[in-house]
Formats: sequence, C-alpha cells, structure tokens
Amino acid sequence: MLSAVSANQLIRSILLLGALAILCCSVQADGGQTAVRGRVLDPDGAAIPGAIVAAEANGRQSAVTSTNANGEFFIVLAAGEYSLRVSAAGFAETVQVVNLKPNTAGSLDISLKLAPSHAIVTITSGGGYFTDAVSTATKTFTSLRDVPQAITIVTAEQIKDQSLQSIADVVAYVPGIASHQGENNRDQLVIRGNSTSADFFLNGVRDDVQYYRDLYNVDRMEAIKGPNAMIFGRGGGGGVVNRVTKEAAFSRLGEVTLYGGSFGNRRITADFNQPLSGKIAFRINGLYENSGSFRRSVDLERYGINPTITIAPDSLTKLTFGYEHFHDGRTADRGIPSFQGRPADTPISTFFGNPDDSHVRANVNLLSGLIDRQFGRFNFRNRTMFGDYDRFYQNYVPGAVTANKSQVSISAYNNATRRRNIFNQSDLIFSVSTGKIHHTLLAGVELGRQLTNNLRNTGFFNNLTTSVTVPYADPTIDIAVTFRQSTTDANNHLETNLGAAYVQDQIELSKHIQVVTGLRFDYFDLQFHNNRTGDDLRRIDRFLSPRVGLVFKPLTPLSIYANYSVAYLPSSGDQFSSLTTITQQVKPEKFNNYELGLKWDVNQYLFLTGALYRQDRLNTRATDPNDPTRIIQTGSQRTNGFELGLNGNVTRSWRVAGGYAHQDAFITNSTTAAVAGKKVAQVPQHTFSLWNNYQIIPKLSAGFGIIHRTNSFAAVDNAVVLPGYTRADVALFYAISEKWRLQGNLENLFNVRYYVNADGNNNISPGRPRGVRLGLITRF
Repeated sequence: MLSAVSANQLIRSILLLGALAILCCSVQADGGQTAVRGRVLDPDGAAIPGAIVAAEANGRQSAVTSTNANGEFFIVLAAGEYSLRVSAAGFAETVQVVNLKPNTAGSLDISLKLAPSHAIVTITSGGGYFTDAVSTATKTFTSLRDVPQAITIVTAEQIKDQSLQSIADVVAYVPGIASHQGENNRDQLVIRGNSTSADFFLNGVRDDVQYYRDLYNVDRMEAIKGPNAMIFGRGGGGGVVNRVTKEAAFSRLGEVTLYGGSFGNRRITADFNQPLSGKIAFRINGLYENSGSFRRSVDLERYGINPTITIAPDSLTKLTFGYEHFHDGRTADRGIPSFQGRPADTPISTFFGNPDDSHVRANVNLLSGLIDRQFGRFNFRNRTMFGDYDRFYQNYVPGAVTANKSQVSISAYNNATRRRNIFNQSDLIFSVSTGKIHHTLLAGVELGRQLTNNLRNTGFFNNLTTSVTVPYADPTIDIAVTFRQSTTDANNHLETNLGAAYVQDQIELSKHIQVVTGLRFDYFDLQFHNNRTGDDLRRIDRFLSPRVGLVFKPLTPLSIYANYSVAYLPSSGDQFSSLTTITQQVKPEKFNNYELGLKWDVNQYLFLTGALYRQDRLNTRATDPNDPTRIIQTGSQRTNGFELGLNGNVTRSWRVAGGYAHQDAFITNSTTAAVAGKKVAQVPQHTFSLWNNYQIIPKLSAGFGIIHRTNSFAAVDNAVVLPGYTRADVALFYAISEKWRLQGNLENLFNVRYYVNADGNNNISPGRPRGVRLGLITRF
C-alpha cells in the first residue's frame, strides 16, 4: 500500500507528466518552426566566441543571439527566408541568406574574414570582457538583456589580464558580493547579505563541498544574483556562483603560462586542444602551483588536471565527457584577533598558533558527461556529474586579547569530511508560437544523492586543556597538542536524496514585452546518523519555488525588468551538519527577492546593468523570550540594495569591468545571534571596483584597477569594525610576438594596510601588501 507521502509524490509526478504531454502536443500542433544551428569560424577554421548572429526578414530583426565558447549558435525561427547577419570584433561583417522550410533542422558553418588593415590580431587581443548571452540563468541560451535578474560575467580574458587565481580574487570586482574568510580553509561568499559556503556550481551542477577552487580550467565565471531556486534548487538565497569550464572544441589550441612573483609565488598552467577528426576533439588543462605568502610560515601547493573529449557524430548531436583531479594543500591560517573593537595592531605577518601543525587538504575527483541532441524543434540535454571529495583541516584559533594587551588565548581543533555526490539533470527545450506570441518552453527533472561523513576532534594542549594563553607579542607556539573527541564533537553519517521537477516559459508577447515564469518542486530527504550515540534523525522537506519576471524593451538595446523569486534553505544548513532534535522540527528558511533593473547595450560590446532590490530572509532561528531553552522561528533579516555593473569595450582599445553596490543588510526581527537593528556581518554599505585595460600601441597595453570598500562589521554582534579601504592595482602587457606575451601585475600599488574579511571577531584576515606577479604566456 502506498503511504500518504508516496501517494502525494505519485500524484505530483502524474500531474507533471500530464503537463509535459500537453506541452508536447501543443508544440506538435504548430508546424511552422525551424531550428537553425551553426558555427562561426575564422579563416583558419577556429571558433569565434561571442560573435553576434542576427536573423532578419523583410528588413526587420526577427531574432538575435551570440556564439558560445565553441563558436556555436542556435536560433528557432518560423519558416521563411532570412538574412543571417554575423559580426565579431576584428572581423568583417558577413550576411548569409537562408531559406528555412517548416519542421526541419538546419546546420551551417559561417566563416568570417579578417577586418581590413586596421585589425591586427596578436596575442594581446582576446575575446574581451563582454558576454552577450548565457544559458545557466534560464537553462536556455538567452541574451543577458532578456534575463530579468542581475548577472555579472567574468570572462577568461579578464581572469588572465588581472592574474586572478581564486574565487575571492574574482568577486573583488563583482558588485554585491564579498569574500568571507571561511576559516581560511574554503571558498565562502557573502552575496546580498547572505553568507554561503555551498552555493557553488560547476557547469550548472551543484559543487557544494567546502574547499578552495582554482581557475586554471575556467572559461568564465557567472555570478547570478538573487534567489535562484527555480533553476538551481535549495539554497542560493543571495545568489549563486557558477564556473563554466573549458571543453574540447574543433579548433587547434596550445597555451602555456608561467607565473612568478612576490612572496614565493610560482605557478604554471597549460591548455591544449586538438581535433582528432571531424567528429572527435580532445582537450586537457593542467596546473601546478607551489607558493608562499606574506603571512609567516604560510604556504600552499596545488595541482590539477582536467581532460575532456567532445564527440559530434552529426550536426545535431554533441557528447562531452570530462574528468578532473584536483588537489589543494596549504597552511591553515585563521588570521589575527581584534582589540578594543578593531583588528589588533600586530604585524600583519604574525601567525597565531602553530603553523607547522596547521594543515588544510582537499582531494577532489569529478567525472561528468553531457548529451546534447536536437530533435527538430526539441533540444534534449542530459548532464551527469559524480564527485568524490576528501577534505581535512586542522587549525589553531586565536581568541580574545586581554585588556592590557599582554596575552591572547588560542584553541585548536580538526575536522574531516568525506562526501560523494551524484547529480543527473535532464532538460527538454522547445519553442512554439501561438499567433504572434512566441514561447520558449523548458521542462526538466533533477535527481541527486549525497553521502557525507563528518568527524571533528578538539585539541587538548598538553593533553589537558582546550585552550592556552600565550604572549600577545609572541603568539607563535609549539606546545604539544592531542586531538581527540570532546562530548559535543561531530561524528556522523548523512544520506541526502533529492528529486526535483521544474517548468519554465519564456514568453515573447511582442518585440517589446517578454515574460519569464517558472515553478520548481523539490523533494529533499536528509537522513542523519550519529555514530557516537547511535541516534537516527530524518527530515523531509518539500519546496515550491516560483519565479516571475517581466522584461520591457522600449528599444532593441535596452531592457527594463521586474522580477520576483523565492528560495529555501533546509533547517540542516547548507552543509547538512546542524540537524538536531531541535532543528529537525523547524521549517526551512525562506528567501523572498523583489528586484527592478535595467540592462543596456551601450554599444555592440559594452554592457551596463542596474538593479534595485529588496531581499527578505525569513524563518531564521530565535530564542523563545519566555523559555531560553526553546528555539522559535521568528527571526528575520532584510537587505535593501542598489548596484550598477559595467563590462565590455568602451572603445576598440579600452576594456572595462566592475561596478558599484550600495547595500543595507540588517536584522529585522531578533535571532539567536543578534537583536533587531544589528547590521549583517561583512556587508559594507558602499563598494566600488573598476578594472581598465587600455591598448596603448598594438603590442603594448596597460591595466589599472581600483577597489573601494567602506566599513563593515566582523560579526553580527557589531562589536568589531573592519575598516574601509581603497586599493589600487596596475598591470602592463607586452606582445613580444603573435605567440608570446609578457605580463606584469602589481597589486596594492600604494601598499595600503587593510583587512579583507573575517570569520568572527577574533579571526581577521589582513589584505596582501604590495606585491608583483610576472607572467609569460605562449600560444601555439
């Protein structure tokens, strides 16, 4: 006999399948659509990413898109004759006439010639900082102007020009996002006032384990802001960050980059792509780094290898398979303490604890596969990713400084996590027109399973006490420490099973008005086993996450949008580690986002965005005022914000990336951590960043960047202030030849002393002092 839960699930599944069947039938009833796929290539047959493809009929533009990283494009049009106008920076525009028949799918290659003599193509020129369209935010390839939410894209060219090597480096130039210390053993971000260590995705698939990611194999980074549960599922309350990796393509490529610089920086990356035939291509990216730090006795070693293979048996089918092995090992460094409400005035290189006994290690193995198939007007896409994560850290934690500033307390602990993830996503995308109204429909399912083991041990100094007091002037220690379990340390096993179904409709009511609407159902089943006590806990959540957006386009290059979206975070937290007999009973946290914005193509390659938003976080935990032993869900916080973003080419010689954000994030109803009115931790009220790259002469260009932040608080109790700061960076790029480039990046030009982030009031990370990094890049 079916249980009530199973029956409900069965009913929902039947309703979903019925909806899909109705949608499919409605599409089949309309027989006038044609799918056009193709590639845009240079004279040597290499792919041209970011090329603009516009379909015109009777002198009017019917559709526009841009090519992806492999030079591919896809457009669905009504039957008829069209002129495809194709343009790209550095190439001469071309027009190709196509005659499309009903209910067919066509594929073509379009080759662009180099522009006249003023275009000199050398290693100094890349694809720029502009991306016209993405597929992650809606799971359909959509122009950024038509996505009703704020998105910042950081391209591979920007990453290379700024010599960015971590996610924290990247978000320094992304408005509305700040890096959190994350105990200096993982990536952690504060997005629109919401701290997260799990809202990271890889090619649209959840990559939620706490570790430091690298950028050696990244084609671009996508910061998609606001609640995103309709596309990404649980979490994502403030937004998500998605890495899009490089994949094998049908053009030959070879590139090796050597880096060296201050504080013992040593790094090499390599990228090789080779077509093996007209239907099979192979690519491999590699990394090795062994670097020091301005922090005393702190260093890191990491390496990674990522081969991918692409198989295209015909023009309508693409199979992509990839594997990555990545290792990151470094000194665990919790930073410095505070004193009298400010970061302590100790030298910024001072290490608190025992650096020889502080370790972070992450070993990551990822296996992925993608099937992409076009069936007439239907595009079917299935992506699977298996991840095996083995992570360990052991650290020493500075505590409070005594009132006379003579002593500081230090404690220690270690933590091990082993997690295995498997996720499978299946999407069906198709287009249909009903009269003059055009629909791009998405229907999909996601299944996943996560197995996690956690083990934590407390450090006992001389095998007796859990903390020691040491001289503030000399806090680096070598006292013997035994790591063993205390009565509250975690030792557990978790099984997480999830299933989701979602539908979305992108409706083009006219050339001026579009609507994006969607709904996702998530089933989240967490089973928790305490290895210490034998206790078993279980929590099942069901989420309905809607999204509604309206896009108004008074002019082709300008869109004005409004958006409402919702996300949920289970009571177990984003790492499932906090499930107890108390939290087992509480409802998920809820995130509501209201956003108004505009997007404007200032010119063909310069993109300006603006967003005004309010985001509410509800159902957070609070202490019952009548019984301090009970938890009630009356806590809440709010973020009111405004942001501007600018990315692309101001002129042919001047590229920019950056923006401004104003954020007011505060507790609206008291929580277990803070009373109403307190400011949310590590959210500066004003942030500004702007990176510029200017081509001085064909072989020489220069870069200049500035980052400004106002004061923020280290923790939500608002007891310790992180002072605001302004940092300037510069760079020079010289093309020795078309195959060799020399690059120099100088960070913190004026050697400003600043504090970049924290993990509470007594774990504060100083920013890097002035330092130089030299890079030599060769392409062949």
